Amino acid sequence: MARGRRRKHHFSRIYAFARGKASNEEQSLIGGPGFSRVVFCNDPEGSVVKYQGNYVRTTKYTLITFLPKSLFEQFRRVANIYFLLCAILSFTPVSPYSAVSNVLPLVIVILATMGKEGIEDWRRKKQDIEVNNRKVKVHTGEGIFDDTKWRNLRVGDIVKVEKDEFFPADLVLLSSSYEDAICYVETMNLDGETNLKLKQALDITTSFQEDSSFQNFRGLIKCEDPNANLYSFVGTMEFEGENYPLSPQQLLLRDSRLRNTDYIYGVVIFTGHDTKVFQNSTPPASKRSNVEKRMDKIVYLLFLVLVLLSFIGSIFFGIWTKEDLVNGRMKRWYLRPDDTTIYYNPKKAAIAAILHFLTALMLYGYLIPISLYVSIEIVKVLQSVFINHDTQMYYEEADKPATARTSNLNEELGQVNTILSDKTGTLTCNSMEFIKCSIAGTAYGHGITEVEWAMARRKGSGLVSELKEEQSRIEEMSDENKISVKGFNFADERIVNGKWVNEPRADVIQKFLRLLAICHTAIPDMDEETGKVNYEAESPDEAAFVIAARELGFEFYERTQTSISIHELDPVSGRRVDRVYELLNILEFSSARKRMSVIVRNEEGKLLLLSKGADRYVT
Repeated sequence: MARGRRRKHHFSRIYAFARGKASNEEQSLIGGPGFSRVVFCNDPEGSVVKYQGNYVRTTKYTLITFLPKSLFEQFRRVANIYFLLCAILSFTPVSPYSAVSNVLPLVIVILATMGKEGIEDWRRKKQDIEVNNRKVKVHTGEGIFDDTKWRNLRVGDIVKVEKDEFFPADLVLLSSSYEDAICYVETMNLDGETNLKLKQALDITTSFQEDSSFQNFRGLIKCEDPNANLYSFVGTMEFEGENYPLSPQQLLLRDSRLRNTDYIYGVVIFTGHDTKVFQNSTPPASKRSNVEKRMDKIVYLLFLVLVLLSFIGSIFFGIWTKEDLVNGRMKRWYLRPDDTTIYYNPKKAAIAAILHFLTALMLYGYLIPISLYVSIEIVKVLQSVFINHDTQMYYEEADKPATARTSNLNEELGQVNTILSDKTGTLTCNSMEFIKCSIAGTAYGHGITEVEWAMARRKGSGLVSELKEEQSRIEEMSDENKISVKGFNFADERIVNGKWVNEPRADVIQKFLRLLAICHTAIPDMDEETGKVNYEAESPDEAAFVIAARELGFEFYERTQTSISIHELDPVSGRRVDRVYELLNILEFSSARKRMSVIVRNEEGKLLLLSKGADRYVT
């Protein structure tokens, strides 16, 4: 289905952009130590400094480092060090068995584990190849943008990123599909936040909204050097002889995603491992599970027992060897102490005891379970295969299966002792559904919330079965009445389909639904061919409220810089009417206010203050 063209609006006055502006003191640092980067916009060849390329690598090994680093990893295990010493001693006469029988098991164990590490690192390499070969539109001259691989991007390139695409490098926003050059950015890969961040370009570049606009575009950006701070950026843009300060409000970070915006234009300022996300990353760590660490402790204990047995045996061996030949009398005549090698020489009993100690260390080696390491590695690999094919861990909405990037920590899964979290969205899928509401002291909605489920499970199985029956009845009723709508799981015959007009407090219900349709910052995205309106909101809960208002008869369908238009159900005539509310101001939600408010003027000239938020702050 062809997607309708987005209507252009000005939204810059709706939002407050005070946060993140660079101070005069910060601007004065440009050109000094730590603030020496110079970017020639639309002219990558103009730079005299060769900056980092945009090729990235997240693998643990390279062809050169694989052998030494992987061998180091293998010999971090105590058992492998022991068997290496035994393998070396097996080439000496103190060995009680052949070298092959000692070296071969060790080589097999090490090669098997190194092979597993190599396969897992190759999977990381394939992911790096996929990322580096992604395509983005880059200005190649004459106002033409061609697809170019991410790895070929250079500092100073002008790129065009389209909706739902990831930013290929750290960019300075120049313009967007909105006339006032705002855009919405999802930074979930950076900080775990699913709420969208709002960015806005400088006023001087907002007019560059077509590919051809960049044919003769030239600019000079001076900014800070690469650093790990995600929330600060200091720089200036020199354009047409004037300098304009840059702040984090114009910075688009690599691995964040463009949302709710058709496209943006930006200039590349940091590439590859100079980007802030890679400045914050660390090389792949050598992770060892608690089980493996505990195994090492057990091996230490077994090795201590082995040394103790060998030491005691060697002491007695030395004593008996010394007494084998006394005054020409042979006690152990079958060892021929009168004609023997140094290993049984009564005249050098101390040396014979030491050599016997080394032989005993090898002979009692079955106490050290080298095969246990192999068994555990096999189990880990099989667990990784099961994880990758587990249908219950498949996320259908995003078409993402579970992927085990490493099998080293499989046994740690599920062993969670403590969770430190700032909010519930970190622990959930952060989706919101409109299930119930309370209006004028009356509860509406037959759905069952997660809180009610949890309370039922706590109180007993009888209540759980009752809730299940109630849930089945509600689902049957919903299936009969209408098609499921994402974010709206509400069922109550008293107010759906316009029946709220018959309720005793219909006037309050009307105000409640009107508030849901007006008090928000969502943007309607109408497909002009089908007439269907979708909402692009900064958070899932805000979208759920607007969808609920639409499904209950108050459809928000248009926003301009100064007005909000909705289709309302008129309780007098019973018909849908178009109402336009003049938007005077928006007081954004903040952690201090715990609420959001809008001030509007209705068609009768009456001023309305509409607020939504935490109940203790609104009531």
